[in-house]
Amino acid sequence: MHANATPSGQLLQLLPEAVVQTNALWILTYLNPAWYTLTGHSMEGALGQSLLDFVHPEDTGTLRAGMPVFRLRFANSDYRWMRLQLHPESDAANRVISRQGVLLEITEITEQVLMEVRERFLRLLETIDGVVWEAELGLGNTFLSPQVERLFGYTVEEWRSDPGFWRAHVHPDDLPAALAIDDAAYHATHSYAYEMSYRLIAQSGNVVWVRDLCRVVVDKDRPNRMIGLMIDVTHQKNTELELVQSDNRYALATRGSNDGIWDWNLQTDVLHVSERFHEIVGLNGTGNLHDHGWHFLQQLIDPDDHERVQIAYRRHLAGNSPNFSVDFRACHGSGRLVWVNWRGVAQLENGVAVRMAGSLSDLAERGSSYDALTNLPGRPLFRDRLEHAIALQRERTSQGDDALTQGDTTMFAVLLLDLNQFKAVNDTLGHHVGDQLLQQVARRLESCVRAVDLVARMSGDEFTVLLESVDHAGATDRARQIAAALAAPYQIGTHTVTVGASIGVVSSQAGFATTDDYLRGADAAMYQAKSHSLGVCVFSEHGAGANGRVPR
Repeated sequence: MHANATPSGQLLQLLPEAVVQTNALWILTYLNPAWYTLTGHSMEGALGQSLLDFVHPEDTGTLRAGMPVFRLRFANSDYRWMRLQLHPESDAANRVISRQGVLLEITEITEQVLMEVRERFLRLLETIDGVVWEAELGLGNTFLSPQVERLFGYTVEEWRSDPGFWRAHVHPDDLPAALAIDDAAYHATHSYAYEMSYRLIAQSGNVVWVRDLCRVVVDKDRPNRMIGLMIDVTHQKNTELELVQSDNRYALATRGSNDGIWDWNLQTDVLHVSERFHEIVGLNGTGNLHDHGWHFLQQLIDPDDHERVQIAYRRHLAGNSPNFSVDFRACHGSGRLVWVNWRGVAQLENGVAVRMAGSLSDLAERGSSYDALTNLPGRPLFRDRLEHAIALQRERTSQGDDALTQGDTTMFAVLLLDLNQFKAVNDTLGHHVGDQLLQQVARRLESCVRAVDLVARMSGDEFTVLLESVDHAGATDRARQIAAALAAPYQIGTHTVTVGASIGVVSSQAGFATTDDYLRGADAAMYQAKSHSLGVCVFSEHGAGANGRVPR
């Protein structure tokens, strides 16, 4: 043991309580004489051993996870209940190099009560198919359940010893948005629940899609804490675009976009396409099933576009893009060429693509409903969807149930936002940079919402979001998440661009009768957010909306 690795001062030697220090791997590096007095183990015999060797085998997992109560083996082989709250010491790189604490015997609670509490805790953890965690600013994870080893392959010690471990293993493409949400929580002024979705690189190198259900806890006179549950949703992510004909919302989106739908079994090469797919390429009257799917598609693609289409397709199957989207000229049944957009996503099993599904759009028809720059729906389609949402709620209200309850699928909210300092980006860096910024903003917006929601570009740097099946509080939380995601820096060529967004929110609780009423309400709230630098402002009939400030 090196002298400079131990606590200094004669005071520790004189303390009646046992002082314990371990390194990051639980090896005992310092003990004061009270250790022998309490446990009967000699200091010389214990130093250099693992503290876990003295802990009851049933308690080592919970101690490693961060639970401070456990049973310790005394020199007479008896086990007694102890409490050891370890405080980490970090190096210049914020990696944990040691932990120190005072070892106290618990005498006021009976062993039966402690066993019952411990067993309830373990049973609860075992029933949760995910990783339970707690984190604090500057300390990293103060608690981490053992499931982290099964889901991601990392040991609890690896993860907890480095406060920056989580950030270092989030997928680079997802890191900016995740950090923006994470940092906003660390610096929040009030407690709230939020949710993140991102990819995490497992110890094996595999990419795991994570749904992180979080809550920031703000207490007076102490750093913010976050608690949460990380759930592996890789399977759901890979299959979330499966065609569900009975899903009314998906059917509505399909009718609104006027796209053709396709579903391709890559193992059998059987391709199923909708009637609208055939209409776009002028092949009416042919069956919806094509036994040789790839051959059918190759015949549709203009020879000059074959290579470009195959590159996009193979890049997605290789895992280099989360989905694929490519424009090409299709050979129409009439003999002419038509420009179409083919996009979709693959379903993977054990790393192998087994199925793909997506849509085909006629770009000539899409021009009036879609924005060519961002590939988002435009104002007409957004108004159609909003009118439909208003009609659904009006129908429910007409049935005599005026009290809308949480979980009501007819509840919705409209978000109207524009970018701060966008004109300055155009003026200083040029319109080509501004255009690329708008494209990146569009992608971030899409990543922040669910499949049932709609993101649209209205004009210039103004976007709208229709959140469906959401209550007032849920819409406000989602708006804050969007504001945090959009505030993260954008990399455009050699330029790093930072812009925020001002967001106005109006929920269906306002009870407006028309689309224009909702857009005017959202516009009024957005004006308040922008003029008072609020970030997010919720519409109020009294003119002063409740707001949520998002740190810039």
